[in-house]
Order: sequence, then C-alpha cells, then structure tokens
Amino acid sequence: MAVSDTDLDRLGRCVELARAALDEGHAPFGSMLVGADGAILFEDYNRSGDGDPTQHPEFAIARWAAANLAPVRRIRATVYTSCEHCPMCAAAHAWVGLGRIVYATSAAQLGQWLAEWGAPRPPVSPLPITTVAPKAVVDGPAPQLEDEIKALYQAAYQP
Repeated sequence: MAVSDTDLDRLGRCVELARAALDEGHAPFGSMLVGADGAILFEDYNRSGDGDPTQHPEFAIARWAAANLAPVRRIRATVYTSCEHCPMCAAAHAWVGLGRIVYATSAAQLGQWLAEWGAPRPPVSPLPITTVAPKAVVDGPAPQLEDEIKALYQAAYQP
C-alpha cells in the first residue's frame, strides 16, 4: 500500500510532535497510533533528553498498546511516525503485535544526513524495520515531508 493523502495528514501530525520534542530539548521524533476506525488512540514524542535514551515514542506506543488494547485491535491499528523505527522500537512493535507502520523519513535518510553534517552516529545500526520485524507491513518514506523533517534533524544534530 502506498502512502495516501490520509497518511500524509497523520504524518504531518507526527512532524508537529517531532517539533514539540525539539522545542522541549529532546530529539525530534513524533509518533501516533491510529485505530482501525481512524481514531487517534495514543500519540507521543521523543523524551530521551530527560536522560533515558530508550524514551522513543514508538516504544511508548508499544507499551501503551500492550496495556490497553486487545491483540485483535493492535494488529488492526496503524503506527505513524516521523522516522522509521530504530531496531529497539521495531522489535517492540513486533513483540506487541501492532499493525501497519507508516513513516515520513527512513533510517537510511537520517543516517545519510548525519554523515553529511559530520554528526555522531547512533549507538545501534539503522536497520530497515523489516530486517528486525520481517512480518511488519511498512510504508514510507513520504518525500513530501522530507525538507521539513530534515530541517528538524539539522537543528538537532548538526554540530
């Protein structure tokens, strides 16, 4: 399935969440969980600036879904996120049994930009989601949002 106009609207909200994270001193990543009926079930942004580097919004979504949704509702839900899941978040997504993932920018794009800016690389390899979670249904990136996301990352990571 390709990224639709509805997907782009939801990814736009993830970009807003990423901007909010950056404004509060965190890495610029934002995500949301949408139910099969289109209702927003949960949204969050990166909170790793508080000292815990595992406070990714995708991980928070997995925890919330495990505690609040029956497995049948999890698999029918969609995770929207400003950047492709890191391996930790992709594993959490798979273990909890969440459905489709739609991302605005890929981990490969972020890695390329970090190298371009001479910024430090993340402590884990930027693997495609399906390398970690081979059964995951994944769509992205969304080129329409690339410039906006890249500017957020640049503000956060360019030395």
